[in-house]
Amino acid sequence: MTITMQKLLLVATVVSLISACSSKEVDSVEALVADGNMEDIRAKRKELSSRQKQLEKEISLLDSAIDSKKENTNLPLVTAFEAHANEFYHYVELQGDVTTKQNVLIYPEASGLLVDVRVEEGERVKKGQLLGIIDDGGLRSQLIQMEAQLALAKTTFERQKRLWDQKVGSEIQFLEAKTNYESQKNAVDQMRSQLDKFRVKAPFSGIIDDVIKEQGTVVSPGPGSEIFRIINLTDMYLEVLVPETYLTSVVPGKRVKVHFPILNDTIDTKVKETGNFINPNNRSFNVRVPVPNKEGKIKPNLTAKVLINDYYQEEAILIPQSVISENAEGDQYVYAVAEDDKGQTATVKRRIIETGKTQNGKVEITSGISDGTRIILEGARSVKDGQLVKILKN
Repeated sequence: MTITMQKLLLVATVVSLISACSSKEVDSVEALVADGNMEDIRAKRKELSSRQKQLEKEISLLDSAIDSKKENTNLPLVTAFEAHANEFYHYVELQGDVTTKQNVLIYPEASGLLVDVRVEEGERVKKGQLLGIIDDGGLRSQLIQMEAQLALAKTTFERQKRLWDQKVGSEIQFLEAKTNYESQKNAVDQMRSQLDKFRVKAPFSGIIDDVIKEQGTVVSPGPGSEIFRIINLTDMYLEVLVPETYLTSVVPGKRVKVHFPILNDTIDTKVKETGNFINPNNRSFNVRVPVPNKEGKIKPNLTAKVLINDYYQEEAILIPQSVISENAEGDQYVYAVAEDDKGQTATVKRRIIETGKTQNGKVEITSGISDGTRIILEGARSVKDGQLVKILKN
């Protein structure tokens, strides 16, 4: 049954009651008028007047109840959420490229024919491992002869030393044997060092990324004679240019999230080093961020989105940016609600707020809202301060 029908039935009931009473009252009134006693007539009029006022009061109460029911059904419908204080990390978004200091080209230290290549592309090698051999042009044979002469010089020195210890022989013979042995030893060490230049070794552990020269190629020191490229993918880092405005907030130890769009992967790390020089051209300083690469998917020069934590608040209230409005004076505000005792309706209260950092569509509220405040989410644009609304339950 509609509200209009209810109102009509109530009015009809009251009218019928009044009519029933009125028919009896007419007879009584007519009798009093016919009798002509003025005191009785005045008393009757006073009685009827008092009863009329009571009926009007009761009808007014009925109308108010009907109107109140009607108003509640026409209240604006809104949704609300409770604002709570939570831990808040704010990140500055930048871009960086992956690099590594252990990404080098290996050049020969001696000239000659590359007679042996002992590794293939993609092969993992250890520091000091032999990668290739260059023809030494007969130096190996010379070393063998020199090692034989060294062995003889050593035997002679040891014999002269024993005699000298026993006070046998002359001092000059002992000194000559000692000098000859040390000279031969130095010559052999130099030859071995020279021959070692014809053996190409890994400067660090890593992966052979490229075998540039094939076996049988003549090589020599200098540009254009690269033999191998070796890369270590475990010790990698990001070089990030950070604006000078973050000089005091981006420091070693700050949390960093690194996202690689191509790999669809995100890793957590920390700032390792910050530069001490601000580039006058772009007003930025350099930050180095280590990149763990256990699976070996991350490659040098890979582009990454770098999120560096520049602000932290242990208890921060964050609300959606969409619920914040601004008045003509430039003040920002939101609409809060206070429910009645029955929880059916609520009164809208405008709250002037101050904001802080913004992250992912949410804004930090520094003043104007406390923990637990209920804020209008949907319908905030269609209400006003002091208005009665109905909150839809989630």
